[in-house]
Amino acid sequence: MSKEGSLDAPTRDPIAWRDPDFTDAEKLDAEMRRVFDICHGCRRCFNLCDSFPRLFDLVDASPDEVHGVKSEDFSQVVEACTLCDMCFMTKCPYVPPHPFHLDFPHLMLRYRAAQAEAGKTDFTARQLAQMDRNGRFAVPLSPLVNWASDTSNKLTRGAMEALTGIDRTAPLPKFASQTFMRADKADPATPNPSAPAFGKRKAALFATCFDNYNKPETGMAARAVLNHLGVETRAAYPGCCGMPFLEQAELARVAEQAAKVSRELVKLIDEGYDIVAPTASCGLMLKFEWALIVPGNEDVKRVAKATFDIDEYVVDIAKKHGLPDGLKSLPEGVSVHLACHARAQNMGPKAAEMLRLIPDTPIDVIERCSGHGGTFGVVKTTRDSAVKIGRTTFRTAAAQARGHIASDCPLAAEHLMHNVRALNEKDGKPSPAREAEHPIQIFARAFGLAE
Repeated sequence: MSKEGSLDAPTRDPIAWRDPDFTDAEKLDAEMRRVFDICHGCRRCFNLCDSFPRLFDLVDASPDEVHGVKSEDFSQVVEACTLCDMCFMTKCPYVPPHPFHLDFPHLMLRYRAAQAEAGKTDFTARQLAQMDRNGRFAVPLSPLVNWASDTSNKLTRGAMEALTGIDRTAPLPKFASQTFMRADKADPATPNPSAPAFGKRKAALFATCFDNYNKPETGMAARAVLNHLGVETRAAYPGCCGMPFLEQAELARVAEQAAKVSRELVKLIDEGYDIVAPTASCGLMLKFEWALIVPGNEDVKRVAKATFDIDEYVVDIAKKHGLPDGLKSLPEGVSVHLACHARAQNMGPKAAEMLRLIPDTPIDVIERCSGHGGTFGVVKTTRDSAVKIGRTTFRTAAAQARGHIASDCPLAAEHLMHNVRALNEKDGKPSPAREAEHPIQIFARAFGLAE
C-alpha cells in the first residue's frame, strides 16, 4: 500500500544511461507523464525554480490535465531545470525509497540525453562545457579574452550575442593570467609546525577547472588556510570533473572524465592524502554523481569516500584537532549564500559553520537559489529566468548590506554580486561588498593570510 510522503532518507539509483530504454522515446514520454502527474497533484516545489511553474501552467491550460499536454511542450520544463537537486533533496516526499520512485532532476537529465542522441543539442552550451580546452586557450590570451568578454565592450558582446546566443548583459568569468597549478608550483608552501593539526592531515586540493583557469586566488586561499592549520597540501588537477558535460547530458563524456580523474586521485589517496574540493559542484560530482554514472568503477568509489568540501574539511579539523590562534574579527560581516550543490551534499551548512569560527563577526545565511546554474544564467534564452529566480536572494543580500558576499559556487557568487550591485545602483545605495568571494577567502583574510 502506498503512503502519502516519506520521512525516510532519500536514496538514488544509478543512472541507466547505457540501457537502450533510457532514451526510448515512448518509454521516456510515459515516464515524464507519470512523474508530471505526481508533481501536478503535489505542487510543493512551485517556488523552487522555473521548471515547476512552467509545468503547472501547461497542465492548467490543458483540457485533460497532464494527459492533454503535448509531448513537444515538455522541453519548456526541461529547459528550466539547472540540475540543482533541491527538489530531490529538500522538497519532494516521493523520492526513493517511496514507491512512487520519483527523481525529477535525473528525469530531466534523461530527457536531455534523448535529445542529445537525436542530435538536438545547443552548440554554444556544448562549447562552453569544454572547460579544459577553453581554459588552455584563454589563459595565455587572458587580457584579450577578458577585454572581449567584458559587458562594457558593447561591440564584442553584441556580436557574441548575435553569433552565439550568449546574453550581452551576462557577466562572464574572467580568465587568470596564471593557472592555480602553476601558481602553486611557483610558490611552494609548508605546513605550520605549531598548529594543533600539524603532522595529522594531508590534503590534495583538487583544483577544479574554475579555480585553475578563472580564479586561482580561491585555490591559493584554501592552500594558505590548510597550511596554516598544519595540513600538508598538494595541488592536483588531472582534468575537469565533468559537471559541465553532465548539464548537457553528455554522459559518456562524464564517465570518461570520472575514470580519468579518479585514476590519478587514487594515487594520492594511496599516499595518505584526503581529496579536498574548493568548488561545491565539483565536490558533488566526486562524492555522488560519478558513482551514479559509473557505479562499478572502484577508483570512483574510493575517491567518493575520501573527498571533502573545503569548508567541511576546515570544520572537521577545527572539531578534531583545533585551530591555531590568530583569527581576527571582520566587523563588516558576511552574507554567505549556501550553494545548491553544497546543500545537495547533505553535509549541513558548512560554509556558515566555518565562518562562525571567526570571532565577533556577523554571519547572515542565505539558503535560497541564486538562479545561475551553469550556462542557464548566461545564454539569452534563459538569462531572464535566472535573474527572476534569484531576485529574492539578491534583495536579501542587498538588505543585509554586509562587507562580504560569498558562496561555495563561484558562478552563483558572481551572479549574486552583479545583481546586488544593480539593485543598489537602482536604489542609489552603495554596495559595501567589493567583490564576490568564496568563504575560504574570507576565512583566510580573518587569519591575516590574504589582503
